[in-house]
Amino acid sequence: MLAMMADNIEHVISYWVAFQKFHSAALGGFAVVSHWLPFLAFSVPVGALNDRFDSRRLIQCGMVLFITASVGWGYFFVTDSLQLWHAMVLLTIHGCAGVLWGTSSQMLLYDIVGPASLASAVRLNATARYLGVLVGPGVGSIIMQVLGPTRGIFLNTVFYLPLVIWLVSAPYGRHFRGVATGPKRAVRGLADIIQTIRDVRGMPVVAAMVLLAGAASFFIGNSYQAQMPGFAQDLGHGDPGTAYTLLLGADAAGALLAGILLETRGSWLPTAPASALKIALLWGCSLFTFSFMRVYPVAIFVLFLAGFFELSFSSMTQALVQLNAPDSIRGRVLGLFSMSASGLRTFSGVTVGLLGSITNTHVSLAVSALAFVIVAGTLLFLRRRQEMA
Repeated sequence: MLAMMADNIEHVISYWVAFQKFHSAALGGFAVVSHWLPFLAFSVPVGALNDRFDSRRLIQCGMVLFITASVGWGYFFVTDSLQLWHAMVLLTIHGCAGVLWGTSSQMLLYDIVGPASLASAVRLNATARYLGVLVGPGVGSIIMQVLGPTRGIFLNTVFYLPLVIWLVSAPYGRHFRGVATGPKRAVRGLADIIQTIRDVRGMPVVAAMVLLAGAASFFIGNSYQAQMPGFAQDLGHGDPGTAYTLLLGADAAGALLAGILLETRGSWLPTAPASALKIALLWGCSLFTFSFMRVYPVAIFVLFLAGFFELSFSSMTQALVQLNAPDSIRGRVLGLFSMSASGLRTFSGVTVGLLGSITNTHVSLAVSALAFVIVAGTLLFLRRRQEMA
């Protein structure tokens, strides 16, 4: 939660300063591309590294890169020398940090709880991450108002330290327990990705969830969040105060409520592929609706619903993949899922960000959300047909 809070504090501060300095929708699109392209290129190799090496150390490497990015932003704020290419490099470093700790944290989570409590643990982990997303914008906004962007971005580095320190001797992980991890395969880049895809084709549930997560990432991802300063301005609340913070945190608040309800009233929503597909459809419809919003309170409510649906289906897809992945290649399968669920968000920067610079972000988000609804509806139809056959 603290790491995700720090991640989002950096987003709030850096996106705001970059937007005020450059007023570039294209840079907002690049923020999405650079953040998620490392997931596309390196998720499976990082998963393979987790099959061989200590997941705790890989997570720590990711935290160090996060700290490096925040310090870099701070340097350019102090010297008032930020240029477009500087922002592009720092955004890319931030993306590389994310890919190192994303898959690695899922590997460590599985080792901590095992398969019996995995679905609940994935939801709780996702809820904690979304709580960081919810708290981050508020804390970031307060920090900007009280300390200013420069001091705030340096303060942000402190929030990564608890996870780094805890992982030094955390009593978890296959390497900590000395458990055999199966035959070690070389990390072979593209060949690994191709082989893992072939392996997953024989796992119907995993394959369906990888496709669903990939469609969500490709068409929508979280690109609308990078464009939120523009949406806020169009809604008449583009200042960095409370109204802007509420808009940023609305979908995170919905996700937090979803996590609480699923843990306390989880029996009404079984962890099953059909459930994930139905909720994914509702998520796409809510973002399609948000794209046409012109009334601020209604926009807040629709984003709240979007967050509720997003956590529900995304945590469910993650749990289904974890439960059905063979232990001998778990890291690679989780890496492939991460490549699909996160790496394909690279292209959502094109669909929502760069397309938005040609038309506007409202039109581009509407088109992207509609495309996802069509894909999710098709997957649900095919699954029902398969069950009836």
